[in-house]
Amino acid sequence: MRIGELIAFILYFTIVLGMGVYFFVRGRKDMGEKSFFLGGRKMGGVVAALSAGASDMSAWVLMGLPGSIYLAGMGQVWISVGLLIGTILSWFLVAPRLRRYSLADDSITIPQYLTKRFKSSSSVLQVVCAVIFVIVYCVYGASSISACGTLLNTLFGADPRLGMAIATTIIIAYVFMGGFNAVCWTDFFQGMLMLAALMVTPIVAVALLGANGAIADGTIPANFYNFLSSGKFNWASVSTILTGLGWGLGYFGMPHIIVRYISIKSEKEMKKSRWIGIAWTTLILVMASVVGIVGRKYLGDSMLANKNSVFVEMARNVFPVFLGGIIISAIIAASMSTADSQLLAASSAFASDVYKTSIKKNASDRNVMWVGRIVVIVISLLAFGIAMLGSGANPLVPAFSTIMSLVSAAWGAFGAAFGPVILLSLFWRRLNYKGAVAGIITGFVVDILWMILLNFEYYDMKSVAFNTNLYEIIPGFIAGAVAAIVVSLLTGQPDKEVTDLFDKYKNTKSLEESDLTVEYVVETEEN
Repeated sequence: MRIGELIAFILYFTIVLGMGVYFFVRGRKDMGEKSFFLGGRKMGGVVAALSAGASDMSAWVLMGLPGSIYLAGMGQVWISVGLLIGTILSWFLVAPRLRRYSLADDSITIPQYLTKRFKSSSSVLQVVCAVIFVIVYCVYGASSISACGTLLNTLFGADPRLGMAIATTIIIAYVFMGGFNAVCWTDFFQGMLMLAALMVTPIVAVALLGANGAIADGTIPANFYNFLSSGKFNWASVSTILTGLGWGLGYFGMPHIIVRYISIKSEKEMKKSRWIGIAWTTLILVMASVVGIVGRKYLGDSMLANKNSVFVEMARNVFPVFLGGIIISAIIAASMSTADSQLLAASSAFASDVYKTSIKKNASDRNVMWVGRIVVIVISLLAFGIAMLGSGANPLVPAFSTIMSLVSAAWGAFGAAFGPVILLSLFWRRLNYKGAVAGIITGFVVDILWMILLNFEYYDMKSVAFNTNLYEIIPGFIAGAVAAIVVSLLTGQPDKEVTDLFDKYKNTKSLEESDLTVEYVVETEEN
C-alpha cells in the first residue's frame, strides 16, 4: 500500500462529503421538491456545463476507453466520435427548446415535461418512465460502484466488495444531504479533476519517452493506427463504426444529462454552457484516446491482461505518490459524478412522477423530497447488489462482470426509450400523447430484446451462433421513432392548446427571456 495515495484518497472523499454537508446546512430551511431535485433552476452556465459532462463521462472514459485503444488501436475511437457528435447536437437541438418548454409548464423532471407537453391528466407516461428509470439506473449505478471497487482493489489490495460498499455509502451520503446543488457542485469539481488528469498524464509520459526513449518496448498490433478495426472495409469494421456512432444517439434521451438543461437559470447562461460543455467533452474524449495510444508505447505489453488499468499505471509511474493519488482520484470522480446524477434522476422520477401523482396527490414539497431521499437509498442498495453479482473471479452473473457491459446496457436502454420521443416532442407538431407512450415502450423493449437475443456475446453472457456486433441502441432508437410516428398518425391529432404551445416555442428566439420569466412566475403563483 502506498501511504501517499491513501492520504490523497481520504482528502478527496473528505472534500466530496464536505460539499454535501455544506449544501445541507445552507439549504435546510427552504429545501423543497424543486430545490432538492433541480437546484431551484438557478444553475450557472459553467457549473451546469461541467456537471452535464461529468455526469455523462463515467469511469469508462478513464478505464474502458483508454484500455480498448491500448489493446486494439485507433479502430476503437469511433465511440469517442459518436459521443462528440451526440453532445454537440444535444446542446444545439435539445437544450434550448427543452429548457423553454419545461420553464413554461414548470416541469422539474423529464416525465413531467413529456406529460405537460401534451396537456394530459393521465399518469401513464410518468409511471412508465419512472419504472424504466428505476430499472436502468440500478444497472447504470452498478457500473460506477463496480469501478470504485475495482480501483480500490488495484491500488490498495482491498476486497472489491469493501470498495463498493465504501463508494455506495459516500454517494448516498452527499446526495441524501445536498440534493441537486450538491450533485452539480461536486460534479463541477470532479469534472475539473478529470480534465486535469487526462491532460497532464499523457503529456508527462510523452516527455519521459522523449528523454529516455521507449520505456517499455512491446509489440504494436497490426492495424493499431488504422481507423478500420479489421484493417479493411468489411462488416467487422462497419459494425464497429456504426456502433461507435450509435453511442451519440444516447444523448437525446439520457435523463440525468438533459435535466441539466432544465436547471440553467437563463438563455445567456445556456449559450455559455453550450460552448463550455462542448469544449470540455472534446478535450476529455481526445485525451482519453491519447492515453490509450501513449500507454501502449509507455507500458508496452505489460497491461494486456489488465487493460482497464492503463491510466492508473501511467499515473502511478509518472507522478510522485501523493500527486499520483490525486490524479487517480479522477477515476473515483468519474464514477461518482455519474452515479450521483443517476440516483437523483431516478429518485425524482419516482417521488414527483409516481408518489405525488398516484400515491399521495396532496403531498407537500418536503414530503416528496424525503420520499426521494428514501428512493436514493433503495436504488443505491439495488445497484450495489447488481455490482456484487458481477464481482469476483467467478461472478454469479457474467453479464455484470465488466464496467463497459453495464454502461453499454444502460446507455442503450435510455437512448432507445427516450431519445426519439424527446426529439419528436421538440420538433414534430403532430406527435401526441399515445405516440409518445408507444415510442418509449417500443424503443425500450426492442433495445432489451436485441441485446438479449442478438448481442449475448458482446456482453460476455454466452456464445451464440448469430451475433450482430451492432449496438442495440441503433435498432431500438429506430423502432421507437417509428412507433411514435405511426401511433401518432393512427390516433387523434393533439388538442389545439397542445399545438399552440408547440407553435409558441418552436423557435427558441420567438420570445424574449423576460416574457418567458414573467409567464413562468405568473403560473407558479397561480398554482
